[in-house]
Amino acid sequence: MAASSSIYLVYFLLPLFSTATLHSTSSSPLYRPQFLTQQESLPNNATPTAFFEVTKPIKLPKTKPCSHLILEHDFGFTYGKPPILANYTPPLNCPSQNFSKIVLEWRATCKGRQFDRIFGVWVSGVEIFRSCTAEPTKNGIFWTVKKDITRYSSLLMKNQIFSVYLGNIVDSTYTGVYHVKIFVHFYPAEVKMGDFDSGADLIIPISRNLQLNDGLWFEIENSTDVQSKDFKIPQNVYRAVLEVYVSFHENDESWYANPPNEYVSSNNLTIAGNGAFREVVVSLDEMVVGVVWPFTVIYTGGANPLFWRPISGIGSFDLPSYDIEITPLLGKILDGSSHKISFRVADALNVWYVDANLHLWLDGRSMKTKGKLLKYSCSPLSLSVLTNFTGFDGSFITNASRSITLTGMVKSPYGTITTKSSQSLSYSNYMVMGNEGNLQIVDQIIEFNDTVYSTTLSSSVHSLESFKTYLFQWYSENVDQGNQSYASISNLTLGLEDKRVKTSEYGSSVSSVKNLQKAQGYMLVKGQLVVKGLGSTRQVYKYNKDSCCYSRNISSSNYTILYDKVSNSCSDCTWSNWPLRIGKRRSLPG
Repeated sequence: MAASSSIYLVYFLLPLFSTATLHSTSSSPLYRPQFLTQQESLPNNATPTAFFEVTKPIKLPKTKPCSHLILEHDFGFTYGKPPILANYTPPLNCPSQNFSKIVLEWRATCKGRQFDRIFGVWVSGVEIFRSCTAEPTKNGIFWTVKKDITRYSSLLMKNQIFSVYLGNIVDSTYTGVYHVKIFVHFYPAEVKMGDFDSGADLIIPISRNLQLNDGLWFEIENSTDVQSKDFKIPQNVYRAVLEVYVSFHENDESWYANPPNEYVSSNNLTIAGNGAFREVVVSLDEMVVGVVWPFTVIYTGGANPLFWRPISGIGSFDLPSYDIEITPLLGKILDGSSHKISFRVADALNVWYVDANLHLWLDGRSMKTKGKLLKYSCSPLSLSVLTNFTGFDGSFITNASRSITLTGMVKSPYGTITTKSSQSLSYSNYMVMGNEGNLQIVDQIIEFNDTVYSTTLSSSVHSLESFKTYLFQWYSENVDQGNQSYASISNLTLGLEDKRVKTSEYGSSVSSVKNLQKAQGYMLVKGQLVVKGLGSTRQVYKYNKDSCCYSRNISSSNYTILYDKVSNSCSDCTWSNWPLRIGKRRSLPG
């Protein structure tokens, strides 16, 4: 009985994974069940399906954009090959060169059968977009992603090289080719001058070189793997922010559901382990300057892939990046010498893709600024794991916390600025394995708060406070159906809350995002194929910033939108109807 239970346990864990990357020692992508047969139930005359991620629309000026097609390419036999390159020239023929908004637009179509693929877009080594493809149907799909890339405007005002890596394999079984167009839209400002903060003056890529064959991100394959990049900065920098891109794949694609190694070894399993906690650690010259505890993005082939047709998982079409304010450390790197930024991932299994962009603000009135680190505090990671299991059944409680504080001074013709940046993080994961390993329940909450305070000699204060909560709840049970098949029944809750408070001498503003998905479904799996299945998803998205409000309440089932309610009224954006109080521990079934 134990042997058969271990087989079903392996089968259970596989559906939570997808192949959003093919970076694997296996020469074949057939190392998980195939989730694409549900498309056969669609009528032959069905039109292509529009897939999408629910998020707020980008607020655009009323001006007519100058739009440019940057790249058009069919991604078929691209796995393990160099990124696709395109020469980029700024929009010199646009009536205005003062842009208040710059938007990247990704358009893609695909038809046939194909796994999900991770991909990235870089501008001369600076990553500006990371995403996952949708999984196609025999009748075809299409999807569009629009991303505000205004913060990269200093890059986009110069001749550059666009690089796009989307590793794909096409053969007699996996026939889907991704037909892609990438546009950049430049929106002239409604007021000629002075109404727009264009972001950093200089952005330095902390990524790999262009000639590599599998993307420009660093690949971190285990807990001892450290990837780094040397860099220099100009000597008149007065502010610095490190933007970190993170995604997780293969054995760590569902790290939040990985059991401890003790459980894996005791049951002689070959599944991914190392427990359910991961931390991306960022260092400057061997000093830890920040960490990322990432949001649990689920790619379009993950969990029950039928959840994500046509509503994609939170963050899957536009993976988040994470900002770390390192202005307090400028005193250590304003010396004209080369310095090093390094990345590692605590308890990592292969593979994590990590790179970063160093955003720098320059003092145009000075050739050199001076800085000094005044205070540095980095608490050791506090991690505890409680295990209680017998055989394949048991429970695991993982808790973690961490805090980092940096305080530094920068002196320039703008004045003396003292900046304090801090991160405070807490983590809780409660996992249950039951029914001889065929049942798994995961309840996880990450709280990720970071603040930046800057003061001048005139006592004016500029601050940005961010309070984030990431929620993940998962229930899945496998039931033996005989004839080498099983039914996988699953429920998923995925949530994000992000509140930001910005203050300056001109006033303050508060913005809030609450984004919640609830999905349920089943799959009948035989061998490596899903024979049939069903997935339904409900999502509520609410955004509020001062007088700007947006909300969307949407539900889908088996490719069909059941309802879609959109509102731009602040009265509809109150949180009284919020279906789940994120950040509050919920009871688990059973």
